[in-house]
Amino acid sequence: MENLQVATFGGGCFWCIEAVIQRLKGVESLKSGYSGGFIKNPPYREVCTGRTGHAEVIQVTFNPDIISYHDLVFIFMTSHDPTTLNRQGADVGTQYRSIVLYHDAEQKTIAEQVFEEVKGFYDDKIVTEIAPFEVFYEAEEDHQNYYNNNQDARYCQIVIDPKVQKLKKMYADKLVD
Repeated sequence: MENLQVATFGGGCFWCIEAVIQRLKGVESLKSGYSGGFIKNPPYREVCTGRTGHAEVIQVTFNPDIISYHDLVFIFMTSHDPTTLNRQGADVGTQYRSIVLYHDAEQKTIAEQVFEEVKGFYDDKIVTEIAPFEVFYEAEEDHQNYYNNNQDARYCQIVIDPKVQKLKKMYADKLVD
């Protein structure tokens, strides 16, 4: 367990990204939260205003012997729309921006490489921000494991289910059984 690494991503509502990434082999733990802003320990209601500077993100602890950081970034970049500035679908605001917060120089280099690899998948320019990780604030408990706990909710059925189905189709070999 000493070989575990941490990755931090934001791609719209953290519920969506969480539902995708938590299904991958090698993901040891995952928390939804906030990062990239300037307010200490912000509550959800403040982050939703867009005035904290924070993005809704997930922080992933993973085993690189099972899943590489490259694969995590690749799956992240293909599980949301990285070409829309400060929005994902109906979620609009800087708190929903697409962002990779790197934890070291190697993660930054890998993220840049993946951006080059996936840019041909999209008609528009990738606007995902690459920034150094500074601090992560864990979201409230009702935002953790949201999709798994609320699969009957309309948001989960309409917005998250298609992302999970796409993941199952594209990356079946990387999913937890």
